[in-house]
Amino acid sequence: MTLTTFKEKVYKLTRQIPKGKVATYGQLARLAGSPRAARAVGVFMKINPDAPNTPCHRVVSANGNLTGYSAGNGLSTKKKMLIAEGVNFRGHRVDLEVSKWKK
Repeated sequence: MTLTTFKEKVYKLTRQIPKGKVATYGQLARLAGSPRAARAVGVFMKINPDAPNTPCHRVVSANGNLTGYSAGNGLSTKKKMLIAEGVNFRGHRVDLEVSKWKK
């Protein structure tokens, strides 16, 4: 599998995450065929050329923490966007039991 193919798969999967749900970097890596490439998924979200059509704000860390968002005011903007879409939080973390995308 080429890097381009993996990146395209990650972006395609990210576009499938519905409003009100999130996926983790590791989950996307696994679904795209490279389970150990969570960091690469993070890089792809950082350089996402197609936001908001590819909703990188719906990708969070494995424990529900919000990480790496450069639009608006950064993580506070990411959190506001997720709350507006119906994502549930427990403190500062996404409640993954409720809001994790089941794919």
